[in-house]
Amino acid sequence: MHPRNPHRRPFTGAFLTGGFAALLAAGLLAAPREDAPLSAMARHALAVSLPDWKLTEPVNEIVYGTRGFDTFGETFLLLAAVVSVLVLTRPRELRTEPMGEERAGRREQAEDDPASPVDARERAARRAERAEQDARTPMTPVVRTAVRVVGPILFAAGCYLVAWGYAPGGGFPAGAVLAGVMLMVYAAFGRRTFGTRRLETAELAGALGIIVIMGLGLVLKDAVGADWVPHAAERTPASGGIVQPFSVAEFAEVGTGILLAVHALLGARHDWTPDEAGAGEGVPS
Repeated sequence: MHPRNPHRRPFTGAFLTGGFAALLAAGLLAAPREDAPLSAMARHALAVSLPDWKLTEPVNEIVYGTRGFDTFGETFLLLAAVVSVLVLTRPRELRTEPMGEERAGRREQAEDDPASPVDARERAARRAERAEQDARTPMTPVVRTAVRVVGPILFAAGCYLVAWGYAPGGGFPAGAVLAGVMLMVYAAFGRRTFGTRRLETAELAGALGIIVIMGLGLVLKDAVGADWVPHAAERTPASGGIVQPFSVAEFAEVGTGILLAVHALLGARHDWTPDEAGAGEGVPS
């Protein structure tokens, strides 16, 4: 017989899960059908996309034009999430010990507790984890050949999404495609495609580019995110005004941000410092 865990509340969990499922079902049933009239935002996008923005894709006009300030906010929410993951998974920082604090702390700890705080089981666990983290065995030749064939195609598709304003997409999906290609290469060949420092530089460059593009609208047109770039002919990479540079900067920020978060999670190491709860379990106190 196992003791009853007072922290488990199955009825509360079932109630919350059922309520959330009911909300999802209600939202699905209330979603407009294909024969429903267009919303005011959709009609406005269709009316201004080609004559005002020289774009034949109204989705891009909404995301990076009319509602560009919303996209600006979502981008920096993603940046905040990436920074949070990096902070939570960062390893211990190297110190030069200018005053010898670490050596003094170890000496004081040895005087107060001369017994070794690490037993054989913990040492074996450390060795096993280091061996697992250091092992980067590539996958089979079939998988590596498939990645060599599919990777360039997906990369070209991502570049197409971000380069042409009349194709539905833009920087967000293109960045996700870029991250997917790089992670696929990492999984197939067992090595990273870019260093973390380069990824951080590229992400900061993308974020700075977005800030400059949106801020110049305030300086030149008296509104954040206003269109200040001259328009080229429709169905060309230079059409859309600020839509295209905004989308390119978004591509850099989103793609590198996702890669940074995933690489941080892959490189996260266990903190082997014994906690207070486990001080009496195999660790002399």
